[in-house]
Amino acid sequence: MNFIESVSLMWWVVIVETFIVVLLTLVLKRTLGGLSREGSLRRSESTRYGQITEQFMPFISDYPYDSKQFRFLGSPIDGVQFEEDKIVMIEFKSAGSKLSTRQRKIRNLIKEGKVDFQEIRVG
Repeated sequence: MNFIESVSLMWWVVIVETFIVVLLTLVLKRTLGGLSREGSLRRSESTRYGQITEQFMPFISDYPYDSKQFRFLGSPIDGVQFEEDKIVMIEFKSAGSKLSTRQRKIRNLIKEGKVDFQEIRVG
């Protein structure tokens, strides 16, 4: 094999190796992207399921208040419970779910007594 043939063969090897690397990269991206998308879809379904079930939580037997006095907000907290002697902000959670950063801030503001009532008149 002469010099030109060996250089040609070397370039063909480089081209084939590059093609294989690109092909494997595309396959992995598609596979991992699919897994990521599947996980995203599952989280989205879970979120929708949670939003739907939150609306029914005041009607379960374990709910400690009169469900007729609950008003659903949805975000940033699930709702407000109006009692004769207090008003309770309610956030329903299941299993290992935790309060979001915003929900923790709201909880802390309430604990610090930074809650007001304001009457705004129009017209």
